[in-house]
Amino acid sequence: MLRLIMSEYDVVKGLRVVRERVRAASQKRAPELQKVQPRLVAVSKTKPKDLILTAYEHGQRNFGENYVQELVDKGHDTEIIDKCSEIKWHFIGHLQRNKVSKVVSVPGLYLVETVDTDKLATALDVAWTKQKGQGARLKVMAQINTSGEDEKNGCALEEATQLVKHILDKCPSLELIGLMTIGKFGHDLSQGPNPDFICLKKVQGEVCQALGIGIDNLELSMGMSDDFEHAIVTNDLEE
Repeated sequence: MLRLIMSEYDVVKGLRVVRERVRAASQKRAPELQKVQPRLVAVSKTKPKDLILTAYEHGQRNFGENYVQELVDKGHDTEIIDKCSEIKWHFIGHLQRNKVSKVVSVPGLYLVETVDTDKLATALDVAWTKQKGQGARLKVMAQINTSGEDEKNGCALEEATQLVKHILDKCPSLELIGLMTIGKFGHDLSQGPNPDFICLKKVQGEVCQALGIGIDNLELSMGMSDDFEHAIVTNDLEE
């Protein structure tokens, strides 16, 4: 999964160019990986409603928001609800437990990518059950701090397996679909592969081996506007 910031200059042209670049990068992957197309998430934080409507009209369905109140406002906007019936909202910012109820109330909420503690996972599980009832499940990802930076959110590398296990075993209303990271900004690819991408792929392998999860059942969310092509082909790199 890729998170790209929407441009207000020409969203239609921007989407077309990005999709072409995604397709080109995907063709460089191993044949078995080419069957799975990366999911493109348009980061719409601070962007006006009209930009979201235009992107939706041209085929974009997945939108990412960093701030709880902005997600709540856009998610409950009557025009967006009316014109974007298939919209899929991703929450990609830091989430505090006291804001969980607001997030799960959003129509079209598809995925919370930033679950980084057992307590947050449990809070989401309880709130989602109250909102939707038994049986309905909210897609989530476990956020991993691959860079080890204090200012970055995400669980520590050594806690990743335990966090995933907690979600799988203790949170029946959550559906874990993968791991997510926001690594260091500005990595120079001329110096080699992005270490955060390599690290997340390694964690993926370790978690899957420890918990008996098929590697195809634990996707990775990494890559932003300036490095998404590298993120796509990272799956072919040796751990």
